[in-house]
Amino acid sequence: MSKPLSQDEFFTALTALFTTQKQTQKGTILLTQKRFTYDESAKETPEQEQQDDDQDPLASLSTPLPPAPILIRATNSKSKEHRKEGKKVKLSTLVQPDDIDAFYARYADVCKAGMSGLKPRDRTKRKAKEKARRKMKAQA
Repeated sequence: MSKPLSQDEFFTALTALFTTQKQTQKGTILLTQKRFTYDESAKETPEQEQQDDDQDPLASLSTPLPPAPILIRATNSKSKEHRKEGKKVKLSTLVQPDDIDAFYARYADVCKAGMSGLKPRDRTKRKAKEKARRKMKAQA
């Protein structure tokens, strides 16, 4: 994984990604988020794990997990061939628990602005099928 961007860099790049997708008028942008839990200092040795298992196997479930940062990712979902050509865009940033509210407010604004230019789905075929089905039921 590449080094996470700062939040300002992430929002700038995400806005540019949305703008690029609007200009081409096709494509997909994938937005993912997950709890970031990798911590080298928190690793236990196998002996420590064995000692913990001998005492109480459910003890680790009773202690609440500390707040962890959230990893936010965005990509334009280009294929392997595009990745080689350098057309695939991968963005990521880490959001600390203290900054989550402010981050999501700005994230929502950027996503709404990026989705404003989307065309509504063409549902005429689906409506025609439903109309034909209703007509068939009425005749039967």
